[in-house]
Amino acid sequence: MDMKKVMAFKIIVVMAITIFATSCKKSSSSKNSSRATGWAINDKKGGFQYNSDFKEQETAPGLVFIEGGTFTKGQVQDDVMHDWNNSPNQQHVQSFYMDETEVTNAMYMEYLDWIKRVYPPSEDHFKAIYEGALPDTLVWRNRLGFNEVMTENYLRHPGYGEYPVVGVSWIQAVEFANWRSDRVNEYNLEQAGFLKRDAKVTDVNSDQTFSTDTYINAPTMTYGGNEEIINDERKNKRYVRTDADGNESNIYATRETGLFAPKYRLPTETEWEYAALGLSELRSYNMYRGRKKYPWDGQYTRSGKRKIRGDQMANFKQGKGDYGGIAGWSDDGADITNAVKSYEPNDFGLYDMAGNVAEWVADVYRPIVDDEFNDFNYYRGNVYTKNALNEDGTVKVITTDDIVYDTLSNGKVIARNLPGEILQVPIDENETYLRTNFDKSNEINFRDGDRRSSREFGNFEDEGKTSEMYNAPRHNTRIENGELIRENDKANGRNSLINDEVRVYKGGSWKDREYWLDPAQRRFFPQDMATDYIGFRCAMSRVGSKSKGKNKTKN
Repeated sequence: MDMKKVMAFKIIVVMAITIFATSCKKSSSSKNSSRATGWAINDKKGGFQYNSDFKEQETAPGLVFIEGGTFTKGQVQDDVMHDWNNSPNQQHVQSFYMDETEVTNAMYMEYLDWIKRVYPPSEDHFKAIYEGALPDTLVWRNRLGFNEVMTENYLRHPGYGEYPVVGVSWIQAVEFANWRSDRVNEYNLEQAGFLKRDAKVTDVNSDQTFSTDTYINAPTMTYGGNEEIINDERKNKRYVRTDADGNESNIYATRETGLFAPKYRLPTETEWEYAALGLSELRSYNMYRGRKKYPWDGQYTRSGKRKIRGDQMANFKQGKGDYGGIAGWSDDGADITNAVKSYEPNDFGLYDMAGNVAEWVADVYRPIVDDEFNDFNYYRGNVYTKNALNEDGTVKVITTDDIVYDTLSNGKVIARNLPGEILQVPIDENETYLRTNFDKSNEINFRDGDRRSSREFGNFEDEGKTSEMYNAPRHNTRIENGELIRENDKANGRNSLINDEVRVYKGGSWKDREYWLDPAQRRFFPQDMATDYIGFRCAMSRVGSKSKGKNKTKN
């Protein structure tokens, strides 16, 4: 080969390698420069601040990852109860997280301890906050049974610490989830150096507490917004800007940092049922079409595994007068509830998705699931709100004088908001005008109980009137001049127990027969009442990719 041609070929190769290396270098650094403008991202001198190193959502305390997918929701087995309220329909669920176990007495006691410290019940204006959060321990009593040991000890005795909490209403479960969200995000900010270490214990009080939403919208209104608390002890200055003189100009975390976990909440009915079925392994045709009867494989409640063959897979009532089996012989190990993790988990790693206690879910109960309108993340219960604003445009943060108390139908008084939180108000025409996906704040009755779906459409006086389709008793309990007034609706014309204040609960309990262990079964109960067989667990939405380890940006 001619020497000139050889040299030319080498030069071309060198140039190609140089161009490739340069492009790779630019690509690798592109996460810190905008593909829209070319400007620098996360420049300390100003500009757009963003967590370009974010990989994927971390699993929050107590949760396990549930990868979403398609499944058959509802009952394919024989409907021996003739409820006709869970016809099978195909649904798709986004990936989410769920508590590994039911919320335990120890977990709930931590919540009560925090409320007692921050809002001392010894002060009259805080007394209702603590008392409204207390579980109803009298649910254990029975007219013809001796259960006082549970009434006096089940909630607080360490012997029951890892047992699921009961006597908690749906409303109380929601408030626990809200409190938990704030405490976890408070801890995340502390670890990242945006809050003083241990301030969550030493600095918090009724006037200076932490709310995630308040911190994001008005950080100076939380104790975390006090500059003297966080300036000296910040460890992570990744997102802090400086002004022209080199002084810090932004000392607060924002959503763009990726430090805030989505809120803990009750799972939707669809999420709960999907998670209970445990369809994480290779799905057979029968599993996909809804033929899976229990959270475990097989058609029986006893294990077929050689090592534990014959052992019960869940805690449930095995027959009349039989809550556990014959003592000392292959029983289910419990007469009432049992400690969490006492039985094998399902394929998602979730414990007690059948038996032990039934569990509250987020949905308002209706007999029919409207899969014709929606088959993606199905949920009935949406009530859309927005932040209330002051006249100057700032968010309205609740003070001690702004606490709203509700008197429930059973006469119990609860606090619906706490000092430090942002006041929420219903959305209005500013958010609904010309929209096609929603048209009002309260969408609970959409296509099932509203004017358009009611057989008594012509008798409606206004949108606020309860539909005759679900003509439930309307008890009225209120406080007038410091006295509790109870008005029990005994009208003969009532024909249903269904209204907008009854919630779905799922799964069998220690008090239920085997039939109710099927995840497809669904029942309802008033949201402001509690029992000795209903508990709950929390869920959390996932942001980013559907699957774990696949949320990486390709440069």
